[in-house]
Amino acid sequence: MTFKRIISAILVVACAMMASASNDAKMDKFIDNLMSRMTLQEKIGQLNLPVTGDIITGSSVSGDVVGRIEKGQVGGLFNMKGVANIRALQEVAVKKSRLGIPLIFGMDVIHGYETVFPIPFALSMSWDMDAIRNSARIASIEATADGICWTFSPMVDVCREPRWGRMSEGNGEDPYLGSEICRAMIEGYQGQNLADPTTMMSCVKHFALYGAPEAGRDYNTVDMSRLRMFNEYFPPYKAGVEAGAGSYMTSFNTIDYIPATGNRWLLTEVLRDKWGFDGFVVTDYTAISEMINHGMGDLQTVSALALNAGTDMDMVADGFLGTLEQSLNEGKVNMEAIDQACRRILEAKYKLGLFDDPYRYLDAKRAKKEIYTDANRAEARRIATETFVLLKNDDHVLPLKREGKIALVGPLANTRANMPGTWSVAAASDRYSTLLEAMQRATAGKAEVMYAKGCNVCYDEELEKNSTMFGREMRDPRDATAMRDEAVRLAQQCDVIVAAMGEPSEMSGESSSRSSLTILDAQKDLLEALKKTGKPIVLLNFSGRTTVMDWEVENLSTILNVWFGGSEAADAICDVVFGDVAPSGKLSATMPRNEGQIPLYYNHLNTGRPNPKWFTKFTTNYLDVPNDPLFPFGFGLSYTTFSYGPLTLSSNSMTQAGSITASVTVTNTGDYAGDEVVQLYIRDMVGSIARPVQELKDFARIHLQPGESRTVTFSITPDKLKFYNSDYDFVLEPGDFEVMVGTDSHHVQRLPFTVN
Repeated sequence: MTFKRIISAILVVACAMMASASNDAKMDKFIDNLMSRMTLQEKIGQLNLPVTGDIITGSSVSGDVVGRIEKGQVGGLFNMKGVANIRALQEVAVKKSRLGIPLIFGMDVIHGYETVFPIPFALSMSWDMDAIRNSARIASIEATADGICWTFSPMVDVCREPRWGRMSEGNGEDPYLGSEICRAMIEGYQGQNLADPTTMMSCVKHFALYGAPEAGRDYNTVDMSRLRMFNEYFPPYKAGVEAGAGSYMTSFNTIDYIPATGNRWLLTEVLRDKWGFDGFVVTDYTAISEMINHGMGDLQTVSALALNAGTDMDMVADGFLGTLEQSLNEGKVNMEAIDQACRRILEAKYKLGLFDDPYRYLDAKRAKKEIYTDANRAEARRIATETFVLLKNDDHVLPLKREGKIALVGPLANTRANMPGTWSVAAASDRYSTLLEAMQRATAGKAEVMYAKGCNVCYDEELEKNSTMFGREMRDPRDATAMRDEAVRLAQQCDVIVAAMGEPSEMSGESSSRSSLTILDAQKDLLEALKKTGKPIVLLNFSGRTTVMDWEVENLSTILNVWFGGSEAADAICDVVFGDVAPSGKLSATMPRNEGQIPLYYNHLNTGRPNPKWFTKFTTNYLDVPNDPLFPFGFGLSYTTFSYGPLTLSSNSMTQAGSITASVTVTNTGDYAGDEVVQLYIRDMVGSIARPVQELKDFARIHLQPGESRTVTFSITPDKLKFYNSDYDFVLEPGDFEVMVGTDSHHVQRLPFTVN
């Protein structure tokens, strides 16, 4: 770079900093003036987030919302849909409240709006940051076109507990991959300028540790050391701060025996003081009042606890609105804490441009032309194909040829509402295709698709009812044996069987924990009966978590995990099944052999008596199964094959301020074009504290034509080698390391290097 270019770059940065400072000063002046005119109750009102409207995620709708808005007692609302509905309440706030402070409108836009993308857990299987960023960008365009300016996403809870249903909303077990996805999502939602009416404010959740509940039971106790927090669970949350997230949401669980919503160490000392977060913190649904059940005191006590801890906004519990004035009079909270929380909410509204134009997100013309467009649907379909993970294809049954007769069976073969997956609250499911419809389109004039449901989700009617809520019901009243026999007769007439089975969409998600992760009884019985026909079987496994598939792996030759692929899932599945696109998804979480292995994750610490193989007395192992998972982290097959050349390093040593590069040449040695995710792992061989056996530190998703080769180069920098030591300092300790590169966490090449 020339001297003139360097000077020019410095001037650009300096001008940007000066503009930012000027904007901040302008915002501060505006908010100072506004707050000087606000009463105590109006300030507390800004901290109140009730729920109303047609879309309800909790168990109740807050009462007398309009009256409260008129009194200035509401800061925002969430989970309303539609420009007309939102405008009506925004007009109440602007025209009928004393100061006309606009409301902020939020929604659980978790993986798309009406164009629904794969569930977040499935998106993480793509390892494609551009695709994930674009999914959030499209979600933001659609949601803001319908009046929403704040989304309760991304969820970045590291999860090594697949019994927990909310694994479906996160990014798997790895902190590095989760951090990269967090950044991509925030960039997609917020863009470069929140005042752009096509962007919306993100809300990183759930802070913190929600993905590690005891026994995998939702809302349950979480307990871990602070070193584990900083090294393994905190990184994705910290990445959200670095990416500029506008808000954070507290989790339901305890941390060091104190609920997150009332935990000052977590919300103030870590999030604000240590990481520098300057946005606002909102609770999860009724989290303040739920601290009563935790044994933290009555509503007044826990509300004061939450405010003093650093919580700014109360979702639904009415704790702040009903008790803070009394707590102020009694000296249990101070005016500075109330003012600070109020200011943070007002700053968010200012950054969103709501004070300039309270109706900036309420353009009915946008809603008509920017939601569920052909272009958005095409991108959702493309992205969905990247998320499916081919676990097994021994007899090369896939891809299917478009010929002959295809038997499509299973409880998920002809359901529309289950395709988008859990937490698709704005979905318009009546527009989406069933797998049967998509498969008939994909084979029209070339093959005959014959359908039989074959079984219900399970024999237990109550279990199926609880797993198919919110319009996902699909119970068939027919006799189980008769349904199974019908499917078998159909299969006998066909050349191949495609079995659409697994979990319905609401069997994973919030409050959908499972103690058993094996295939459900009615579906297993159907598979066993179909296997006896001797016909090849392709299992399309729907799930929102990693499930236990030992029986399927032993008995079936072909398994494609399709998770829940969003509004365009059915067509995307056909794209892969019929070979228009080769599968390329890679597991973002380890798949256990059985529930007894849980928690099972690749980046574990070693023991003093390690043993990765079968039982050997006085080593760490099980009597009945090996330690190894059924499928390791990072695993995923394709229709093509990839070979890796020798791993090379630019040097076998580096300084603490230097770097080295690792390179490997990857070749597509098969007959299909395909994508490979090349993964780099590091092991710190000796440390001041025990270090994991390997940690993901980089990856590259590449596309190769048949016969094509590409050299992939990774830079190993000091930041990739740092960790939090026993003093909670983020350090790089000199010594011996090992770099690993390969197609998954188990199949890697290794080379040593040293940091001097």
